[in-house]
Amino acid sequence: MSARIIDGTAIAAAIREELRPAVEAFSRRAGRPPGLGIVLVGHEPASEIYVRGKLRAGTEAGLWVDLQRLPATASLAEVLALVDRLNASPRHDGILVQDPLPAAMGPGAAQQVFDAIDPRKDVDGFNPASVGRLVQNRPTLAPCTPSGVIEMLDRSEIAMAGARAVIIGRSDIVGKPMAMLLLHHHATVTICHSKTRDLAAVAAEADILVAALGRAAFVTPGFVRPGATVVDVGISRVTDRAEVERLYAPDSPRRATFEKRGSLVVGDVHPDVAAVAGAITPVPGGVGPMTIAMLLKNTLAAATSTAGR
Repeated sequence: MSARIIDGTAIAAAIREELRPAVEAFSRRAGRPPGLGIVLVGHEPASEIYVRGKLRAGTEAGLWVDLQRLPATASLAEVLALVDRLNASPRHDGILVQDPLPAAMGPGAAQQVFDAIDPRKDVDGFNPASVGRLVQNRPTLAPCTPSGVIEMLDRSEIAMAGARAVIIGRSDIVGKPMAMLLLHHHATVTICHSKTRDLAAVAAEADILVAALGRAAFVTPGFVRPGATVVDVGISRVTDRAEVERLYAPDSPRRATFEKRGSLVVGDVHPDVAAVAGAITPVPGGVGPMTIAMLLKNTLAAATSTAGR
């Protein structure tokens, strides 16, 4: 058996096409396109890549995307002051502060910044007010990655109602909101983490298994019930040739990619899981494109809400 591949790139492209006429209609009514402000502090390589993708996708969708850069030496007070300016700006309907912030700002800096974002512009869904609305099943702007997973499952006709869903990872950004969204779609949800006993056995009970822990190829076939749907949220960059050779057969196209680039982006799910699962999301080309598509959708929703006030 070989798992059905859930093509996040194709689904995200369909969502962007669906958004295009709505963005154009908003722009005609408002006399301006929906506006997204992105705050990038420092020059962390992964963040630079993510932000470039968001800039490109937003511009192609007809949004006005405004990248606000601050140096890595910026203080937390400077970031908060910039967020305040964007909160007050009539041109910025959505605000996104790229995580992580420089470590020198301290471990609680990101949460302070998320707390400062106007909930009506919180396109990442990380503000406490946004989280509270999500818990009560009345979100306006839900976190993009978990929302993207729900869209993938729904459009791929993966039944959530009545399903046993297991999430590996309890982060505020993915694990916890993922649990809430699946619960609101009537799944029975278990969250696993580093202290979970018999983790593989718990995971193997799932009809829907979501891996979101950030450890390359951690989820092996023993974690997966035959026929289950496996959603791989993890992204890790592997540069060790021995690790690539351990994961992929000599004739795998992924080996060729490694030889060309010297590194490989992999997920939390081991490649061998595809022989056990009923459906699986790839890395790359799975959850990642969906996250950006849902960011665009949230920005349009924020703009529409702002225009109606």
